[in-house]
Parts: sequence; C-alpha cells; structure tokens
Amino acid sequence: MIPVIMSGGSGTRLWPLSRKNKPKQFLTLFGDKSLFQETLTRLAGINDLESPIIVCNEDHRFMVAEQLQEIDIQNADIVLEPCARNTAPAIALAALQAQQAGNDPILLVLAADHVIQNVSDFHKAISEAKIQAEQGYLVTFGIVPAKAHTGYGYIEAQEKNKISKVNAFVEKPDLETTQAYIESGNYYWNSGMFMFKASTVLKELERFAPDMLISCQQALSKSVEDLDFIRMDKKSFEACPSDSLDYAVMEKTDKAVVIPLNAGWSDVGSWSSLWEINDQDNDNNVLIGDVIVQNVDNSYIHSDHRLVSVLGLDNIVVVETPDVVMVANKNQAENVKAIVDDLKNQQRDEATMHRKGFRPWGHYDAIDEGNRFQVKHISVNPGASLSLQKHHHRAEHWVVVTGTAEVTCDDKVILLSENESTFIPLGSVHRLHNPGRVPLEIIEVQSGSYLGEDDIIRLDDCYNRDQ
Repeated sequence: MIPVIMSGGSGTRLWPLSRKNKPKQFLTLFGDKSLFQETLTRLAGINDLESPIIVCNEDHRFMVAEQLQEIDIQNADIVLEPCARNTAPAIALAALQAQQAGNDPILLVLAADHVIQNVSDFHKAISEAKIQAEQGYLVTFGIVPAKAHTGYGYIEAQEKNKISKVNAFVEKPDLETTQAYIESGNYYWNSGMFMFKASTVLKELERFAPDMLISCQQALSKSVEDLDFIRMDKKSFEACPSDSLDYAVMEKTDKAVVIPLNAGWSDVGSWSSLWEINDQDNDNNVLIGDVIVQNVDNSYIHSDHRLVSVLGLDNIVVVETPDVVMVANKNQAENVKAIVDDLKNQQRDEATMHRKGFRPWGHYDAIDEGNRFQVKHISVNPGASLSLQKHHHRAEHWVVVTGTAEVTCDDKVILLSENESTFIPLGSVHRLHNPGRVPLEIIEVQSGSYLGEDDIIRLDDCYNRDQ
C-alpha cells in the first residue's frame, strides 16, 4: 500500500497565517508538527506501507522536501504539478507513477491538511478499507457527522452504520437539508480521502474521463527528474481537464463504497474549526503566543510576533502576524476569503506572501523598508548557498550576526565571521554560502531605485530554479 498525499491547496480560509507561499498544510497549527508531517507520521504502525507519493505545487517543492527530511522519510516520490487541475488529475498522476515499477499497489489517498485525533480508529478503518480495495472497489471515507454543517459535501450510503455502497454525493446542502441528513443516519461528511487499487481508479478514469487520463499519461511520459523531484510536462498537463475525483469518477461509478469514520476528524477549514479542535481554557478560549485577555470568552487569539491584549469581547478571532492583524467575529470567520480577494484586487502582497520568504537555502524576513532602502534578516542553512546572481537596480551591505559567511563578489572570495561586513556594489556578480555547521544569520541592507524580488538575475543555481 502506497500513501498518496495531496498537497496542492492554498488554504486561504486560514489567512493571514496560511498564504499561497506557505499554506496551512505546512504550518504547525495543532500539535508539534505541521499538518503535512502529521498526515504522514500518523500512518506509523500500519503494515506493508511503501514510501509515499507526494503530489504538490512546484512552488512548494523545497518545503515538502525539507519537511519530509525533518521527520526522516526517505525515498518519497515528489510529483510536481505545473498548474492546479483539482484532485482527479493529481490522483491519476499518482496512480500512473505507482505503476512505474510494474506493480498494481493499493493507494491510500489523503489530504495533507487534515487533523485526525483518534489514530487507532483511523487505522482500523484503513484495514477495513483495504479489504474492499483488494476486491476492486473504490473506497471513500465518510465522516460520521457531529452536527449539521453546511460547509461540507455529503455522502449518502445505502445502509446505516456499516460499510455500504454509495447512493449519491451531495455538494454542500443548505442547513435545513443537512439537519434532515443527520436525522436519517445514513449520510456522512465527505472527507476527500480514498483507497483503491491503482488499476481500478485508472480503469474508471478511462471510462468516465478519458481525455484527462490521456493528458496525465502524456505528462508523465514526458516528465523529467529534477533533483529529488518528478517534474511533469507542463504543456501536456495544462491541456488536462480540471475536475475533482468525486465529479469525474465517484458520482458515476458503480464501484463506490463508503466506510464510516469516527476518529476526531477535521479539515481545519476555518478559524472556528481550529478553535474547536484545540484545548480551550476555563473561559472556552484558545490563546496562542504572547496573549493577555480580560473578560473574554469563546475566542481564538493567536499572536505570532508581539503582545496581543483583548478586553471585554466574546466569540472573536484575532490573528496577529508580523505584517497583518486580522480581527473577526467567530461566526463570520469562514468569510475571510473575501478579505483575501479584496487584497488581490488591490494587488497587495499580503494576500499571498508572508513577510518571511521561504527559500530552499533557508529564509529571509523583510524587517524594515522605506524610500530607496530595505532591511532583511537572512538565515542560510548549514552547507547551503544562494544563487550566483546580480542586480540591476540595487547595492547590498551584509553584516554577519552569527556563523561564517563565504562571500563571492566578482573575482574575489572572502570569509566573514561574526560582526564583520562587506559591500556588494550594484551590478556585481555575487553569491552567499554557509560553509559552517550552524545557520548563518546576516543583516542585509539594500539600497537603490528598485528593490523588488524580481531584480535577481540568476547566473547559476544549485536548486535548478528558473529566472
């Protein structure tokens, strides 16, 4: 059995913590690991598991590789999607990739951003699903609903409280309908988790979505290996129809079965759901970070960067990051996407970018900026290097705070230690490398007429990044 982890989402409903350049699956929101890491580590103890297949946005590839390394998962296949095409093409790619060795494995398809609190019951459901998958069924995991909820799709089962054939899939019904579903006892929340043989799902895709399957076959046949990644052919994949597996296959097939799952599941789809799954204090508050409250109830308050104080408010969400403060009524928090859309319309970077930028060599934090200057705190991982590059519009001053810096500037290479500095003139070809065993921390002061990230002319890059 091969775990297939779907990690292509952008998680805008948890803005401002979750943004396009680091969405919620890579954040530590519940427990001591990221949601992506928890998705993999909770599989420990399941027999006959092979190395996972990760399907992700190519912009997140280095984040995926780093987080896999942190939990000591080796030999994962990291399949890069050149563009978003929903879950059916992503699963098709994974199934085709899984058959590369000539086998026909069972695939356990999981989203990278879910929380499951009762792992033993989850494992039991996986064991039951495997029996069905071996018999040629397409298994979906139906969440036993805790309440009427209009934010989820629903699965109608033929029989109650047991493994059953699927009657129908229903897309996010209204409140009155969901209440009737709960009372009937044979409806489940649609989790978006599946299990099936690779050959079974590919045969059903061939029946119901042949154009999609052909595009995915072509994208894989023309794929190339890029470092630790499998890069799909862009032109072939862009031609692929975009559809979910539910619409493309599960609603049409006669092989769909649903297994009830009651294991403390959440898709962490909103701030209110994150409040629900976290431990609450005596006033039903979830307080994270440097937070002081007085006369506050039923609230989620998260401080990422500085002291946050709240007085005399109930049922609110407050999220503070280095560049954004978001305040919402908890009942309205699911609508935060409207704020993100407004920011996009205004072409504000805060819609998609954190102040901290993540790179394969480490990260940077843009700590100050003004007219013709910008100050960054740069952290370079041990042994890592920035690209060999130059700038048309800015010069840079570097001051080493901790560690050792190897600096290439035109035809010179120098070593700098703590409290030493250097100047990179406008137009000079330069590179920063950390030759040490501890992170290199520097303060960079940029000055010039234009300071955007697109004023980087890469001449050589060990991570094979484009211009």
